[in-house]
Amino acid sequence: MTIDPQSPDLALGVIGTGTMGRGIAQIAAAGGVSVRLYDTRDGAAEEASAFVARMLRRAAEKGGMTEGAAESAIARLDIVDGLDAMAGAGVVVEAIVEELEAKKRLFAELETIVSDDCILASNTSSLSVTAIAADCERPERVAGWHFFNPVPLLKVVEVVDGLLTEPWVGDVLDAVARRCGHRPVRAKDSPGFLVNHAGRGLNTEGLRIVQEGIAQPRDVDDILREGGTRFRMGPFELMDTTGLDVSGVVMESIYRQFYEEPRFRPVPIARQRMAAGLYGRKTGRGFYAYEDGGKAAAPAPAIPEAAPAPVWVSPADPDGQAAVMSAIADAAEIESGASPDPGTLCIVTPTGSDATTAALDQGLPPERTVAVDTAFGLDGRRTVMTTPVTEPRWRDLAHALLAADGTPVTVIGDSPGFVAQRVVATIVNIGCDIAQQGIATPGDIDAAVELGLAYPRGPIAWGDYLGPSRVLAILEALHGFYRDPRYRPSPWLIRRAKIGVPLATVAR
Repeated sequence: MTIDPQSPDLALGVIGTGTMGRGIAQIAAAGGVSVRLYDTRDGAAEEASAFVARMLRRAAEKGGMTEGAAESAIARLDIVDGLDAMAGAGVVVEAIVEELEAKKRLFAELETIVSDDCILASNTSSLSVTAIAADCERPERVAGWHFFNPVPLLKVVEVVDGLLTEPWVGDVLDAVARRCGHRPVRAKDSPGFLVNHAGRGLNTEGLRIVQEGIAQPRDVDDILREGGTRFRMGPFELMDTTGLDVSGVVMESIYRQFYEEPRFRPVPIARQRMAAGLYGRKTGRGFYAYEDGGKAAAPAPAIPEAAPAPVWVSPADPDGQAAVMSAIADAAEIESGASPDPGTLCIVTPTGSDATTAALDQGLPPERTVAVDTAFGLDGRRTVMTTPVTEPRWRDLAHALLAADGTPVTVIGDSPGFVAQRVVATIVNIGCDIAQQGIATPGDIDAAVELGLAYPRGPIAWGDYLGPSRVLAILEALHGFYRDPRYRPSPWLIRRAKIGVPLATVAR
């Protein structure tokens, strides 16, 4: 290998100058790399070069770089009129149509032009890197280099090794990405690579919760965004933003590529909405309605008026008991007995189980029992869960007491793991299995999800925040209740929970 990723003479070929190609060109030119732009459509490379120049000058105007640095970067853009101009490039990245045969033909032609140690990189988001490289004479120099849109703002790139990719190829792409201001995450070739693979749990589990009738899409989004988990967007807002015609297809594709792995199983409501053309923002209606370019507002449910009554909070989970008692201390008459008296609201704080199971396991009357999720604290939106027979009086009283200090409350139907517990546990479990399969390291898994999906924590970090044994308890409760292998815990999680070490622990 003779490519020096820090050389001032390094040249990067960019083939395909649409949204992704021009974004890659922009960060490369800003990083001091000479860029050769080529597109088969007449005028496309010129349009891309002009666009990148505007973006660089705008960055200078906003103080992101000096005017001199912007002009120097613009001077590094070179429009070329044929693939022959890629001779001498150290790296060539394609950002053309997402079709396997088109990419294979392009790389076969490039191999007759570029030097033997030139890296051929694909910005593919869904195709197998191994398959793209299969017909190349030197498949060992082919790798994935998957950026995210918009490239200058989403500062993460997946560096993907095909089955035959040599280690030095990924090392060079890693170094060039860092030179361009991006955080590379290393992954082995697998369906969804890293970001789309690790991000399956949020959408699929959110859909499962709604399909089961536990809560409405807005409820799920509100809990995950405003509760203790603090996601930037809930799954239904996210699917409406990306478009269900995109995210729904990706869900089904990854499920099929993993030979119908239950962890990635979609639900019928997604396909039904795709058939109806309810794609989201782009069609004006998805899981939400959109008006004037924004999500139509929905009135917040009124805090119910409820007749006062004593409250008993289960001591089965001392931390949960303390959190609830602190939250309602100024509004409730709290009983302190070992068991509740008749005519008393019973509150339980289960981990993994539902309100019905918690009530029956503790010998409580299910018609007077509600559950409150304390796993992520009670500083944000609070979740109240009822049994199928919880009387409206007791449901409304719990809602009113928990909302008395101005904190919003969402009431949901009975669900093992509420909403937040089961969604986060699913995300953690998938992340753990990515680590178990050796697709990526725990650090890269977290970085990919935090930077590529804007999650508040990556899967491994979420697991270590809750505690591996607690995540394992949630998954085992879900698995035991549903008897569905989608909730079977990853070996990575099981072993670390049993030993009592963080999920970030790797084998020595």
